[in-house]
Amino acid sequence: MLKCGLLGEKLGHSYSPRIHAELGDYEYRLYEKSPDELPGFLTGGEFHALNVTIPYKKTVIPYCAELSEEAQRIGSVNTLLRRPDGSLYGDNTDAFGFRKMIEKSGIAVAGKKALIFGSGGASVTVRAVLTALGAGEIVTVSRSGEDNYTNLHRHADAQLLVNATPLGMYPENGTAPVCLRDFPRCDGVLDVVYNPSRTAFLLEAEALGIPHAGGLTMLVQQAIRASELFTGKAVNPAEAERIEGLIRGETENIILIGMPGCGKTTAGRLLAERLGRPFADCDAFIEREAGMSIPEIFDDEGEAGFRKRETAALRELGRQSGTVIATGGGCVTVEENYPLLHQNGVIVCIRRALDALSTDGRPLSASTGVEALYEKRRAAYERFADASVENAGSEDELLRAILEVLP
Repeated sequence: MLKCGLLGEKLGHSYSPRIHAELGDYEYRLYEKSPDELPGFLTGGEFHALNVTIPYKKTVIPYCAELSEEAQRIGSVNTLLRRPDGSLYGDNTDAFGFRKMIEKSGIAVAGKKALIFGSGGASVTVRAVLTALGAGEIVTVSRSGEDNYTNLHRHADAQLLVNATPLGMYPENGTAPVCLRDFPRCDGVLDVVYNPSRTAFLLEAEALGIPHAGGLTMLVQQAIRASELFTGKAVNPAEAERIEGLIRGETENIILIGMPGCGKTTAGRLLAERLGRPFADCDAFIEREAGMSIPEIFDDEGEAGFRKRETAALRELGRQSGTVIATGGGCVTVEENYPLLHQNGVIVCIRRALDALSTDGRPLSASTGVEALYEKRRAAYERFADASVENAGSEDELLRAILEVLP
């Protein structure tokens, strides 16, 4: 069996093994190597083929006896093949993936001024593809180059912005290279990061109504091309859409919102068990962190103190992948919580008849009244939710309703 894998420095949350499991009958492992370990592994490692990721896409080039025309032109390698004589052949399938990402996004490139954030291997690939597609002026922005983050005002007329850095990638969720409001002519945003599915960069584009796309399409498409190089066999192009949907469905969180007592925790536990996923309850998380019950937190710190704790909990829980998360009933009252949940999740609102909602152990329900509380929150539930379901029957009926609305 072919021994293949992914080479990089930190690979703990890579989706590549799952993607390649769908593509071919070969071993695909993660090879985490420090810079000191890299030379020995490249010259003596037992592998037939590799993908290469951060930070080694340029570093591996001197170890290659030959490069493909694409890799030579771009100056970056993300695929290595061990030839029969033991030498390495370097290729670049990222360019194929990025081109497919642009095509799927529908974002026009020709003639546009583009800013590329980052100067590593991904950046040079992005530049090569944009050039081939007829982009206008292309500016590479780096921390210490001629065009850097201190003089970006010179390029406020940019129309296409591309993040080719790890900024915003798990576990450093929430960071972005720039504020899009500083680029009033921007009409396209691309981010090569795929975890989370919506980086802070993309979330801002979404909020501003700017067409945008994330890196999962690029990841899947480059993997398909790499698999063809590994095995010498063509992959049906239709596989790309299937695998991307499969990975998105497996890695995005399922987040349950709704009024206190609507059944989020019970449904969440059952759903996680049914799907074989981890389950997290936000209120329970808060209680563990605080060492107090929810009513005790309200008594000691008031609602404002509790909301701060809740946002901190959602910041941690929301950046996870593939988790079923039951939230507190009032999380929708803090707008900051929406991107924390939306960044990597499908948000489902559970509705239940108000007279069926218990107020036991729920300070705001008891003090404000269920009807008044719902009226205050109804618009926020609708704004946060990707889909809504009714809890008016059995637990099995509720589970089926949730599963039916998931992408």
